[in-house]
Amino acid sequence: MHAAMHDDAPLQAALRRALRDARSALADAPLEPLGDKGLAHHHVRIVGAGLLARLPKQSQMGLDAGANLAYERACYQRAAASGHVPRVEGVLPVSAALPRGGLLIEEIVGRPARLPDDLVAIAAAFAAIHSLPLPEPTLRAPLIDAADPLAALRVEIDVQAVHLEAAALTAGARALVDRVRAQFVRDGERAARPPRRLIAFDGHPGNFIVRDDGRAVLVDLEKARYSHPPLDLAHATLYTSTTWDVDTYAELTVSQVQGFYDAWQQRCDVGAESRPWFVPLRAAMWLWSVTWCAKWRVLSPREAHASADGEDWSREHSSEALIAHVRDRVDDYLSRSSIERVAHELERLRAAFGD
Repeated sequence: MHAAMHDDAPLQAALRRALRDARSALADAPLEPLGDKGLAHHHVRIVGAGLLARLPKQSQMGLDAGANLAYERACYQRAAASGHVPRVEGVLPVSAALPRGGLLIEEIVGRPARLPDDLVAIAAAFAAIHSLPLPEPTLRAPLIDAADPLAALRVEIDVQAVHLEAAALTAGARALVDRVRAQFVRDGERAARPPRRLIAFDGHPGNFIVRDDGRAVLVDLEKARYSHPPLDLAHATLYTSTTWDVDTYAELTVSQVQGFYDAWQQRCDVGAESRPWFVPLRAAMWLWSVTWCAKWRVLSPREAHASADGEDWSREHSSEALIAHVRDRVDDYLSRSSIERVAHELERLRAAFGD
């Protein structure tokens, strides 16, 4: 897909051609592009079919186009038994029309999550995903299944952190990030590790739809892996997550965050074992997020890649409105005031959870 394909007409034409090439019964169905809200995908409603076409703009996993599509499909399939993710109903292969291919997924009808009202519903969704049986090691591919997920996450953070200097944080902000990183290193030196399960790794509130029956459905799965569930709990409730999406914007109190963790612990079979790691992994998820912000600030002005493969954060892939929104959020999250806010919250939660 061409880098500038955030205009509706070319996007529809490409999808229509791919459906016809696949001899799909949906080839002539009405198409309705949804708003450009994500940096990694376009979404198009196939009207009357109850389906969305999910069309990658890039691979956040750094994979070639075919492998990225297979990875995303596996994310949905592995989480399907939880009852809290959409079904995959079809695959549009990598082609001339869609150089990154696409998935046809069940359209979940509902509304955006409202915080704090829907925190328990989100906790229940994660508990259902995290309580799925852990497959045997030989059955976990293609999803990430690091020998030591905590050590692997530290590497991911370190790779992104190389952009902190060019991202030009204030000295005070950078010092606070470095302090939290140092604590994360110390936490990782523990011999023990929390339980490992299937996690989403991208479960911020904007990725949930709440159905009329109150069930929260996680609709965006592309980074799932076998790792530690408290990472998802963090990503659902951190300031850098709850204020990311306009539709779900909220600034949670410490007591609301603590209530969310307690609701999850009551519902998940690895809840009690995970509790000592709530704050260390919350810090880790925030470090991943804030170093990603630094990376995006540095890389987004670059030209889009010629290839359809791999990671590509060029702003050419998205609408001007989306880029302006992301820039605003990144500037906030890299500011000293927001970094101080998160660091202070971590200390209060550390005391609250008795860590």
